[in-house]
Amino acid sequence: MSLAQRAQASGSVLLEQRVAPPDLARLKSDVQRFVSVGDIAAMMSRQPRRARSELLGACRQAFQLPMWRAVPEGRLEELSASLVDEVFGFGPLEPLLADPTVTEIMVNGPQSVFFERGGCLQPSEQVFSGQGQLRALIDRVLGPLGRRVDESSPMVNARMPEGHRVNVVMPPLAPEGPIVTIRKFAERVMTLEDMVASGSLDNELRQFLEWAVRARKNVVVAGGTGSGKTTLLNALSCCIPEGERIVTIEDTAELRFLEHPHVVRLEARPRNAEGVGEVTIRDLVINALRMRPDRIVVGECRGAEAVDMLTAMNTGHDGSLTTLHANSPADILPRVVTMVRYGVDLPVDVIEANAASAFDVVVQTTRSLDGSRYVTCVAEFERAAHGGGCGVHVLFERTSPGLAGMWKALPRWIDDVPELCGIPTEEVKTWEHRLHGAA
Repeated sequence: MSLAQRAQASGSVLLEQRVAPPDLARLKSDVQRFVSVGDIAAMMSRQPRRARSELLGACRQAFQLPMWRAVPEGRLEELSASLVDEVFGFGPLEPLLADPTVTEIMVNGPQSVFFERGGCLQPSEQVFSGQGQLRALIDRVLGPLGRRVDESSPMVNARMPEGHRVNVVMPPLAPEGPIVTIRKFAERVMTLEDMVASGSLDNELRQFLEWAVRARKNVVVAGGTGSGKTTLLNALSCCIPEGERIVTIEDTAELRFLEHPHVVRLEARPRNAEGVGEVTIRDLVINALRMRPDRIVVGECRGAEAVDMLTAMNTGHDGSLTTLHANSPADILPRVVTMVRYGVDLPVDVIEANAASAFDVVVQTTRSLDGSRYVTCVAEFERAAHGGGCGVHVLFERTSPGLAGMWKALPRWIDDVPELCGIPTEEVKTWEHRLHGAA
């Protein structure tokens, strides 16, 4: 091979090495020659169409540079779409957020992204290029919400415009880098009928829960994190008659009412960077009593607001709904005692008596090892005939998602359902016969 041929070959190799490396970082650098990416991102809130058009135009200009001419057309489209996602969207998380089957996204650092699908965790191929890209994403999510996260305030919990809940933990609390958890919520609200179709409950239990809501019974949904408490609470709320005024109270607004005509939504507010301005769930529960509610729906009782929730349920606000963390119906009473004592020092037997009087129906949910969520128990509380305290009266029990549930007893108020719900007595009797047939 001649010297000229060797030089030409060497140049070809250098050209190939030069063409091969172009990636998203290189595209961003080249695009900056023609337009400021920062200015484009700022323009997005005012003129979204123009911002996208200018960024894509800058990408086309960048692709005319010699380095990009040998890159396949499909790869160019992929890179320009990735840049648009990074500037206007959520970068590597955009495909996961767009996937309706993904229910939760967990970022454990730039190179570790997991997601939940069908109740099971899976690693994602989508990762961040580094700490800078992940931090830019966090700022882009929290900025429009008026929230910030830094060393002085390293934790934040917020709600995205789409309704998704986002939690961020930063160093020094997270020594290995920022941690982001996004819980997604479907655009379509799951109903009790949908839960029957998914196997979470059967038709008989669905009918019973619908009657409990229509009969204005106070219902508590208990379970662990990710067991489907909020989903079931939302499905129960859909059974509230349209002629009633609903006031919902949540730490982060998750409940959705797409068809009910009269819903007032209240959301707690954390203290600001100066340490002031906090509005707690308890503040909202107290205020809700002044808003002429027919139903009060508290997304989750987790503190001193339990005092006011019990008061509301025991003083004329029947038909209230709430959730709380508990492993079984028997664990609910100790949990409620603990929460009430955050706010007021009362004897245990007094608190238990108030809880037994307030809670008409307790529904326990769980998530199995295969990721399926289902109702494991329905119970009611019974006050002791003599002395303080109360016990748990189990009505329905289901031990496994692969087995049918068993009805062990009927609630004390079942004979009043025709009058309370305005339905024929024969309908209730038919339901009871179906239970006996299933047993």
